[in-house]
Order: sequence, then C-alpha cells, then structure tokens
Amino acid sequence: MSRRSTNLAIAVVAGAQLMITLDLTIVNVALPSIHTALHFSPSSLAWVVNAYTLVFGGLLLLGGRSGDLFGRRKMFTIGTLLFAGASLFGGFATTSSWLLTGRALQGIGAAIASPTALALISTNFVEPKERGRAFAIYSAVSVAGVALGLLLGGVLTQYVSWRWVFFVNAPIAILLAFAAPRVLQESTKVRTKIDLGGAFIGTAGLASLVYGIINASSHSWTTTSTVLPGIIGIVLLIIFVLFELRVTAPIINFAILKSRDRAGAIGMILFVMAGMYSIFFFLTQYMQEVMGYSPTKTGFAFLPMTLGIVLFAQVAARMLHRVGPKVFMMLGGLAITIAMFLLSFIGPHSSYLEILLPLLIMSAGSGLSFVSIFPTATHGVDPKEAGMASALVNVGQQVGGTIGLAVLVTIAVSATRRRAGALHGALLHHQLTPTAVTLIAETHGWAMSFRLASLFGLIAFLIATVVVTRFKNPADENTAGEAMVF
Repeated sequence: MSRRSTNLAIAVVAGAQLMITLDLTIVNVALPSIHTALHFSPSSLAWVVNAYTLVFGGLLLLGGRSGDLFGRRKMFTIGTLLFAGASLFGGFATTSSWLLTGRALQGIGAAIASPTALALISTNFVEPKERGRAFAIYSAVSVAGVALGLLLGGVLTQYVSWRWVFFVNAPIAILLAFAAPRVLQESTKVRTKIDLGGAFIGTAGLASLVYGIINASSHSWTTTSTVLPGIIGIVLLIIFVLFELRVTAPIINFAILKSRDRAGAIGMILFVMAGMYSIFFFLTQYMQEVMGYSPTKTGFAFLPMTLGIVLFAQVAARMLHRVGPKVFMMLGGLAITIAMFLLSFIGPHSSYLEILLPLLIMSAGSGLSFVSIFPTATHGVDPKEAGMASALVNVGQQVGGTIGLAVLVTIAVSATRRRAGALHGALLHHQLTPTAVTLIAETHGWAMSFRLASLFGLIAFLIATVVVTRFKNPADENTAGEAMVF
C-alpha cells in the first residue's frame, strides 16, 4: 500500500472506532434536555445510555464472528451504515420509546462495526511499521473518544440541540461506509457453518448478565430484577462455554486464550475499563453539581486528558518494539492506580488543579497501556480467527466497564447515604444547609468509589506483572520512530 492509501485505511478504521466510543458518553451531558423534551421518567432516563450499552455488549461476539464468516470489510460497511441510519432515526425521535429503539439499533451497528474494525487492522496492515501506526491510533481514539464525547456533547447540547448528538454520527458513518470498499482490503471468508446455537446462547447470556448489572446501578444488587437476570446470564454463559467446547466450528475458539499474553491483555482491559468508566461518570457530575461547570466547560475540562492520551500513545508506539508491551502495560496499570487513588481525596471545595493532576496521570496510564493491550490481544492469532479475538477484546472493554460502573455506583450511593445520615445532626442545628449536606455527602460517595476504582487499577497492574510475558515479535524490529506519525 502507498503512504496515502495506508493513511486513508487507518483513518477509516480509526474513524469508525472514534464514532462508536464517542457515543458511549456524548449522550450523557444531553440527558437533562432529552428528559425535558421527550418526557422521560427519572427511572427510564438511564436507559438512553443503557439501551446502547446493553445491545452493544450483548452482540459483540456475534458481530466479531460475522466478519470472519462473511468478510470483515462487508460487515464493517453494513455496521457503519446501520449506525448512520439508527442515529438519524434517534435524532428525529418524538417519544421516549422511539429514541430507545434508535439507541438499541445504534448498539447493533456498533457491535458489528467495532470488532470488525479492529480485525481489519490485521487484514490490511501486514508491514510492522504500518500495523504499529494503526494499532497506536486505534488505541488512542478508543480511549480519547470517550472524553471527546463529553466535550462534543456539551457543545452541541448547549449551542445547537440535543438532537445533534445523534445527527452528527450520520454523515461520518456514511462517509466511512463509502470509503471502506475503496481503501480497505476484504478478508478471506471462513468457509464453515454459522454456529447459530452458540451465537444465540452467548448473546443471550451476555445480554442477560449486562442487563442485571445495569439494573443494579439504579436499583439494588439484591432485587429480583437484578439477581434473576444475573443468574440466568451466568448459567447461560457456562452453558455457552460447554457448548463451544463440543462444536466443530465454534463462535469462540477458547484455545486462543491459552496464550498468557492474550489472556492477560483481555483480563487487563476488563479491569482498566472497570475503573476508567467511573472517571467520566462521576467527575462529570462533580464538575457540574459541585464546581458549577456548564456542560461545555465540563467537556473542555477533560481536554488535557484527551491530549495526554494521544501524546503518551505516540510515545509508547515509538518505543514498543524496543521494550515489549509488558513494561508499558505495567506502567499504565500503575499510573491508572495512582490517578484513581488521588481522585479519592476530592472534596466539596477542591479546585480544578487538584483534579487536573490525576487526569494527566490517567492519560499517561491509558496511552501507555492501550497501545500495548490491543496488539498483544491479537498478536499471533490465526487470521481466520482475528474477528473472534477482536470481539473478545471489545467484550472485555464493554462488560468490564459496565460491571465496574455498576459496582462503583452502588458504592457511591451507599457511602452518600451514610455520610448524609452522619450529617443529619448538623442539619437539624442549622450548622449546614440541606444543599451543603447533599454536596458533602455526594462528594464523599464519589471519593469512596474512586478508592475502590484504584483497586481495579491495581489488579490490572498485577495481571500485567504476573500473567503477561515480556515478548518481542522479531518482525517488529527496525521500526523505531515510525510506529506512529500523525
């Protein structure tokens, strides 16, 4: 491929991933406007976010395998077009059910496009230098997109309309779908039967488990609506594993997890995302409710973190072939742990500078670790199973983030209630106003959640230290300084 063709191919793959990760957060700051416009009830408003996450996470395995069976470029194009149509559909919504349907359809498109985009890197970039650049940029946008979603969502909501957080996807997705057949090479199709039984059981199990976890964040871990779907999900996933071990053409070949490096990379991304989702969820509320930031100002407050991720991803990509991914995964896990622990000291009167340092440390950890995780997870995989491996990485991201956030929200709510109860006497004696009690209690709850999130980061660090081996791919030599050039 020529330099121009390579750049265009990377732009298409990374552009799709950026669009998909943007939608994990772009809606968050628009929720108050959506609530007013479409008359959502307080309990159903969370499903504007959850409908996307649930379908996205539940269908990832099937979406990744579909690329192996029918062609990754074809399924990537279908996924992006479906995402474009779903975004337009949701943007024109006039009722809550209409919008939720659009969000679910977006999740289907994302579940097809995201794993096939990652797998297309293996198909289209055979030269180590090109593949290094592709993985580095893909890794950077996978994390930076979440932060950029807050900024873009704030600007569009405040200055245009909440509908544009959906409309903005359509032209981008259509452009990507138009460019894909022209700049990306099609993969060799795996000629085998579709494992419909495994696809159904695995999808149902993941969807049920994710639903139960999501429900716990808004209700309780002990309610029937949480426990029953969770148990059903776990049972179905156990059945899924047993079923896949018996069929001749499984949707997931568990032999690919025999590699310590691959298993470690997927395990690490699960715990990293379990902690990272809390930064965007809790700090967005903290900045707006405690610090009094507007949606746009909140988005800009995350900009240094976004730029830091890109910078450290570039540094890691240039040096990856020299030191191997293990070192950067360890450093990344350690930095994420430190950042989360520092955030656990926020208070009602903390300044932005006290938040900026942890955000910058987090950007270093994210940039270093993600550039190492993605190539490690797909390194050495049979090309016929690249979509399968990519789907497992995406499942680790989505399910890890969903589980972690549900656990941390529960911790935050519990800690907030305890602190509010402890401050009840000061309220009765007029030493504190009700507003002050609320802010102090909520800040305490968020701080306790960050402390637990630091344990998730520590587990990720330990996985990188103990499980992942220090390997170098001989083909990756002699690519210093060329791995990532913007």
